[in-house]
Amino acid sequence: MSPSMSPMKSKRMEQGWTQQQLADRVKVTRQTIALIEARKFNPSLKLCLEIAHALHTDLNTLFWEEADE
Repeated sequence: MSPSMSPMKSKRMEQGWTQQQLADRVKVTRQTIALIEARKFNPSLKLCLEIAHALHTDLNTLFWEEADE
């Protein structure tokens, strides 16, 4: 993963999904996904869980893994 790429974007790209496809799965706008990936918006815990479920991963991998490195 590129140092500037968020873990969420990396997982989304592994699935082969666009931002719009992920947004549709979790019922938010594409802009919301873009802002989360750019680290400019902090989603609610509910949305974090929905994204993790959609991407078949856990919250640590998506949102906190970088902090541990």
